Amino acid sequence: MEILKGTAASPGISIGKIFLLDDGKSKTLRKKIPQDQIPQERERFRRAVETVEEQLHRLIDELPEEIKEHSSILQSHILMLRDRMLYDRTLALIGEEGINAEWALRKALSQVKAIFARIKDAYIRERLEDIEFVVNRVEQVLAGQGPTVDLSAVDEPVIIVARDLSPADTLQISREKVIGFVTELGSRTSHTAILARSLGIPAVTGVEDVTIHSLSGDIAIADGLKGRIIIDPDESTLLEYQKTRSRYVQYRLEVVQSSNLPAETLDGFRIKIKANMELLNEVSMVIQHGAEGVGLFRTEFLYLARKGLPTEEQLFQSYKEVAERLSPYPVTIRTLDIGGDKFVSSVSLGDEINPALGLRAIRLCLQERGLFRAQLRAILRASAFGEIRLLFPMVSGKSEILEVKNLLNEVKEELYRDGISFDSNMKTGIMIEVPSAALIADVLAREVDFFSIGTNDLIQYSLAIDRVNDAVSHLYEPLHPSVLRMIKMIVDAAHGAGIEVGMCGEMAGEPLYVPLLLGMGLDELSMNAMAVPKNKRLVRQSNQEDCAAFAAELLTLDSAKAIKKRAVEFFRQNYPSDMETSDFLEFGIKL
Repeated sequence: MEILKGTAASPGISIGKIFLLDDGKSKTLRKKIPQDQIPQERERFRRAVETVEEQLHRLIDELPEEIKEHSSILQSHILMLRDRMLYDRTLALIGEEGINAEWALRKALSQVKAIFARIKDAYIRERLEDIEFVVNRVEQVLAGQGPTVDLSAVDEPVIIVARDLSPADTLQISREKVIGFVTELGSRTSHTAILARSLGIPAVTGVEDVTIHSLSGDIAIADGLKGRIIIDPDESTLLEYQKTRSRYVQYRLEVVQSSNLPAETLDGFRIKIKANMELLNEVSMVIQHGAEGVGLFRTEFLYLARKGLPTEEQLFQSYKEVAERLSPYPVTIRTLDIGGDKFVSSVSLGDEINPALGLRAIRLCLQERGLFRAQLRAILRASAFGEIRLLFPMVSGKSEILEVKNLLNEVKEELYRDGISFDSNMKTGIMIEVPSAALIADVLAREVDFFSIGTNDLIQYSLAIDRVNDAVSHLYEPLHPSVLRMIKMIVDAAHGAGIEVGMCGEMAGEPLYVPLLLGMGLDELSMNAMAVPKNKRLVRQSNQEDCAAFAAELLTLDSAKAIKKRAVEFFRQNYPSDMETSDFLEFGIKL
């Protein structure tokens, strides 16, 4: 028996035979191209790109109706094919260096990788995987190969083991034939993992050398709860996992059956549980899992993988679709949170020593007024088709809010003059994710309609910890006493000014923290859609008065270790059935 560890990417447990998938990647050889043959080589590359475009369009047309909404990912791949940093650069390199299309494309990709290496944001950084998928498909065509995924030999349910799977590959997987998959690459936020969760297929990603340790036909257990694969399990382990799988299936049925009930405590305290999303194809997951709207719609994806910036009309159509599909529930749209640490092909930004503290988010938008106006106009226009709330990220002081409000009013006046409908009462809020904003939350609360606490950055900035730096990431601690006191300060300031306060960082979706956040009196928690049912269940089992006393107790403790120990004790005492399920580990809580 061999146990290999990775990341729990899609929850559930699969037991079955391994089907080892060849990644289909051919070795890229460098060839010199004579000067008189460069036009033909460039044309060969153009034809390969056109072929891949045709393949992806055909795949979109052939998608079954129940997964048609995921076509937006494939549409983004089509856009990537023509991105100037890939397409134009490859054509240029063929001529500049007199090299074959395959090698020029590989060199262009390496230059893109160098840019992505500077990115701090994990979600944006992982979009490099999508670019690599696109490059791989073009290389396959240049080499005369067909698409890599071929499950024609499979005649029974299997667990796919592969170096990687592209979203296009995942969308072609039959749920009758594939009961789970395990890959060497990828993470929880990769598009492939997102698709696996929406398709209900257990998945484990980031398992080092799993393809070397696996053979087709081996019996394996893919544990999408704890993030591991067990190859050739012994009899006792197999029996234990069969029981665990049965308990998990029963638990999920109970949770999902109650997911549309209100998130209300036993003593009548009502809190809204919403979902975070970044892709249009996630709307159905939001609805199916009982979320009461979207508490954070990240808009960065609409600006990535494009040859140019999205137009106002393109943004409007995307926001309108989300608003209409979620109606009557609200959607909170966060304006562009992007900067020197992220990739926008059409906004030229200089290198920054510390991009996390540089020109990004609201700072970038206030400098690039044309870009900002287009997004504000699109959001306002979409507000006529459903309830939209507008959220501004990384606000550090009152002057920024006033500047943003002035610009927003100018855009509203433009729309009035143009006779374009919009919700004149649309609520506006700010993310509290900078310590300076937390410290003057009482001042800022008088200028907006709501707060949303972004714990990911707030913790990082408060503790001076780069959470993607392996050397210090272990110090990233949501239960640090200073973090809890800051959250309490923000909640009190918001309620003192009569406005609502929510939380949309990762902390909001962790089951262990739900009693604490209930006790602090937050009005809203927004999280990954998959986490909504279980956290609603926790709320419905809670007593808010008990949670308030518990939160007050934690605020008196002087170390994260002591706080975590007491939090686990409280959870074990008050939610024993949830503590017993392996599902509790799904979102990364280590006891």
